[in-house]
Amino acid sequence: MSYRPAPRRSVVANAIYGLFNPLPFGFFVAALIFDVVYDRSGEILWMKGAAWLIVIGLLFAIIPRLVNLVQVWITSRRTTVATERFDFWLNLIAIAVAVINAFVHSRDAYAVMPAGVWLSALTVLLLAVAHIVIATQPTTPGNLA
Repeated sequence: MSYRPAPRRSVVANAIYGLFNPLPFGFFVAALIFDVVYDRSGEILWMKGAAWLIVIGLLFAIIPRLVNLVQVWITSRRTTVATERFDFWLNLIAIAVAVINAFVHSRDAYAVMPAGVWLSALTVLLLAVAHIVIATQPTTPGNLA
């Protein structure tokens, strides 16, 4: 009987993922807050700020998703847990919703509401559920860093 240890993930990739993964969530939460303030006040500055926050959040979302794509679907397919795949899909759907939201925010200021608030809320909800899924994932030898 031979024991073959599970392949470890790259320490550098884990560091990059850990550094960049929380950033998009913060930008999208801030965009949701800006959308709600704009909806209540009508001051166009808040809508423009939300549009910028969404774009910056999308730019920061690319790096951890690429690392996650390689780790979950390419290099360690045998050792990935179903929750990691579920997290990947939730994040991917959230990014797709955020892209649609960026296009909605490119409209004239008064045409953004109420779709901008709903899309921002859906993006934040999907990312929050993804973070909860990963946080409640049991620790297995394959996903230790």
